[in-house]
Amino acid sequence: MDVHKIAVIPGDGGGPEVIREGVRVLEEAARLDGGFRFEFTWFPWGCGYYLKHGRMMEEDGISRLEKFDAIYLGAVGYPGVPDHISLWDLLLTIRKSFDQYVNLRPITLLKGAPCPLKDVRREDIDMLFVRENSEGEYAGSGSWLFKGKPNEVVIQDGVFSRTGCERIIRYAFELARERKKSLTSISKANALNYSMVFWDQIFEEVSREYPDVETHSYLVDAASMLMVKDPRRFEIVVTSNLFGDILTDLGAAIAGGMGLAAGANLNPERIYPSMFEPIHGSAPDIAGQGKANPLAAIWSASQMLDFFGHEDMGSRVLSAIEAVLEEGSVLTPDLGGTATTSQTADRVLAKLCG
Repeated sequence: MDVHKIAVIPGDGGGPEVIREGVRVLEEAARLDGGFRFEFTWFPWGCGYYLKHGRMMEEDGISRLEKFDAIYLGAVGYPGVPDHISLWDLLLTIRKSFDQYVNLRPITLLKGAPCPLKDVRREDIDMLFVRENSEGEYAGSGSWLFKGKPNEVVIQDGVFSRTGCERIIRYAFELARERKKSLTSISKANALNYSMVFWDQIFEEVSREYPDVETHSYLVDAASMLMVKDPRRFEIVVTSNLFGDILTDLGAAIAGGMGLAAGANLNPERIYPSMFEPIHGSAPDIAGQGKANPLAAIWSASQMLDFFGHEDMGSRVLSAIEAVLEEGSVLTPDLGGTATTSQTADRVLAKLCG
């Protein structure tokens, strides 16, 4: 029997509540399958840990996490801890340390999920964003000159390497070929005359190796408009770190809201552990009230199952989420219901077992 060792970092605010339900779903999926099981190790890191110890995780945190097959992360962030600290000292440190250069974010309108767009069919919104996850605008490169003086200057660099651009674009092409989907590249080469011109050049170079894949290219502002006006244009999408971050929040808004937004941070070579997370915030204002939506965390658990090669079970979990949405009677307040976090997860488990 396969044993998957998972490091669980439940995080802050509503994070522990939704991650707990995701773990329950993973355990049930393993029981139903019978061919694998999970071993979970919990780590109390995040903003609460920072307020006590002055750091987001233990000093040897990365070396401890390296021993696991995957990481299951809840939302991070809490009042009193600046966002750049909670992001850089935990989430981005893990992504960079483990070369999780692929960020996969599905933008799929499930049956029963609310959509603010008029006259949009379920099949019109079915995208998979492949976001570069290791460099670009989040490389952490720059300078802060003459700090606190009238002539203060801040420089934030966007770092785009040939290796970084080529590997993420090639990963997206392979996905598009495998799934027989079109591939769209999103950049901003008309204004960013170095980084995005370079990105477009590499996209064109790699595309020659995949003549069977239909390709499109849009500027990020036009893509934002088209995601709202004509979302069916997009199937597989590849883009930079910053643009991917922004556009997938827009995608979440048109596909049910942030409570349904899941993400996978992958090291495709599996040299290091990959990480799976709901991408909504920690929502400290509703923490401990049982109002947090667990469906994004459960969807990211489905992504973990896919990553480990249990695609059938991953698909069953996603179908269970969709069945609960379509039924509509057991949903959290953000989706118009009155159910608690655990009641919603219980209903997913019932559908999974049914």
